[in-house]
Amino acid sequence: MAAGFSVTTSTTSRTTVHFNHNPFLIPKPTSLISPTLLLSPSVQKFHGVLRYRRKKPNLTVCFVLEDEKLIRVTPLEKEIGEETESRNSAAARVAEKVARKKSERFTYLVAAVMSTFGITSMAVLAVYYRFSWQMEGGGVPYSEMFGTFALSVGAAVGMEFWARWAHEALWHASLWHMHESHHRPREGPFELNDIFAIINAVPAIALLNYGFFHKGLVPGLCFGAGLGITVFGMAYMFVHDGLVHRRFPVGPIADVPYLRKVAAAHQLHHTEKFNGVPYGLFLGPKELEVVGGLEELDKEINRRIKLSKNSS
Repeated sequence: MAAGFSVTTSTTSRTTVHFNHNPFLIPKPTSLISPTLLLSPSVQKFHGVLRYRRKKPNLTVCFVLEDEKLIRVTPLEKEIGEETESRNSAAARVAEKVARKKSERFTYLVAAVMSTFGITSMAVLAVYYRFSWQMEGGGVPYSEMFGTFALSVGAAVGMEFWARWAHEALWHASLWHMHESHHRPREGPFELNDIFAIINAVPAIALLNYGFFHKGLVPGLCFGAGLGITVFGMAYMFVHDGLVHRRFPVGPIADVPYLRKVAAAHQLHHTEKFNGVPYGLFLGPKELEVVGGLEELDKEINRRIKLSKNSS
């Protein structure tokens, strides 16, 4: 009698143990007469038992040990998972950045609209009440009125040359630590460079105040100077902050050909292709013409036009 023992391990973490029990091996008879006929009845009975046992199937005992299923991650699956996670994280950062920029633009838009309407209404009322108050005696102060409006235009034009000089000699020199915030990516709706707008507003308010509460040619000139500075500041805010740097929407201003050229010229200032030129704003295209930058100016204009069409 022989006994067999085998262990089979499957690939699915199942362990199977087989116990095989084999009966006596009896050689097959070679004659036509069965050998059992030549034996005694007891032997024949015993041989019958052997034949019965030989026909029985093998006995198999299986022990299945079930292990916990192990999850194996291939390097490719791991790489795909990391790439998917990276894309989701990048998409979340982009969405957060867009939401933040939208909030910043809205905040600055509110500030720009409030300051624009506030300053404009105050300037109009100041001009109206000043001249109506001066003409109460029946006389019309022509010289004072002419001086006021002439200096308004002169101050507005003069502010362009002042801004060009201050931009190059001060902001890009001793005051660079403040102006640098304007040449870096902005974090938040405001930047440190906005202080210069407040600095320029101080003399404008002082001149308007003096000219409003006093009569005469000199107060009229002071009032006109303050008014011109105010007008230049408002125009600068819409073109520089709104049109060039898109801190708030400016509407149809972006479609004015010369203002589009002004915006492209100032954008070249931020690239520093011509050592910072132009430093002025409204006369920036003229500065580029002097240094031979008209070709680059045309390229920048076309780039901004394509960008505007794609965004719309």
